[in-house]
Amino acid sequence: MNFTAIDFETATGKRYSACAVGMATVENGKITDEYHTLIQPPDNKYFRHNTNVHGITENDTADALFFPDIYPEIKERLVGKTIVAHNESFDRSVLQKTMEYYNLDYSKLNISKQWECTLKIYRAKGYHPASLDVCCKRQGIKLNHHEALSDARGCAMLYLKKNI
Repeated sequence: MNFTAIDFETATGKRYSACAVGMATVENGKITDEYHTLIQPPDNKYFRHNTNVHGITENDTADALFFPDIYPEIKERLVGKTIVAHNESFDRSVLQKTMEYYNLDYSKLNISKQWECTLKIYRAKGYHPASLDVCCKRQGIKLNHHEALSDARGCAMLYLKKNI
């Protein structure tokens, strides 16, 4: 089983305001690569609600790279891969809108228009609620919820256990 799990955190209610990304690449059923970085969102602007969720502030990203600077790292891990996210419509939208904001061509990633979604998978298995933290707890997966790499890793592990 080969795929890349991804998780974004956003600074505001705008989907192009990515402030952190975490990625876990799985090859032959094992996590073989992990990537995490903070991202300076446009104008380094944050909404209090978002900071209350993930704990990232303007001070944390004041010297962080902008999305176009880290995009090569993201692209390398996504091109042509199966992509997995928990609530994939959110993370897919963040990637698409952030790329659009910076005039980057999403189609060059050569990935599916719809990603694999562990939220939908675990809802279908009867998990209610099916939030990432609840699913991980029920599956015995350690999670530091709303830390992008931990969320990506948790999502990857959930996807690997989807048929169990």
